[in-house]
Amino acid sequence: MADEHPPPVRPQPNGRRSGVTLDETSKKIIELLQADGRRSYAALGKAVGLSEAAVRQRVQRLLESGVMQIVAVTDPLSLGFLRQAMIGVKCEGDLDKVADELAGMDEIDYVVITAGSFDLLAELVCESDDHLLELLGRIRALPTVTSTESFVYLKLRKQIYSWGTR
Repeated sequence: MADEHPPPVRPQPNGRRSGVTLDETSKKIIELLQADGRRSYAALGKAVGLSEAAVRQRVQRLLESGVMQIVAVTDPLSLGFLRQAMIGVKCEGDLDKVADELAGMDEIDYVVITAGSFDLLAELVCESDDHLLELLGRIRALPTVTSTESFVYLKLRKQIYSWGTR
């Protein structure tokens, strides 16, 4: 059971990797972990025909390259955080700079540069309405931010991360 090493990845300025080409074995490992992130290296190895050590190395490379993360996904509203929201942000100038500023805020867990009505979308988790107001003030105070629109989450109906690989 020889482990075919995936090609090296190229670091990008934002810390992510691009140009990662995944072979079928790595894709299968990802899909298995999407279904059950607690699956053991031994079980993964059995499913894909590799040794436990080879799977451990592959998983480590996938984590280090930024291709995947293994985390416990929760519903913040059920854990005592009283406000979760998506904030649409309109800006002028360098979107990457504003996106980096937003990504550096602890309460923000998701930032994307978009096309359409907003330049950026940021998802945030807050402890209270006052905390949400304070965070909105910090976002609106960023240079080049011209406006924001808040979409407060009332109830989480679906949140999955098992879309597989291509």
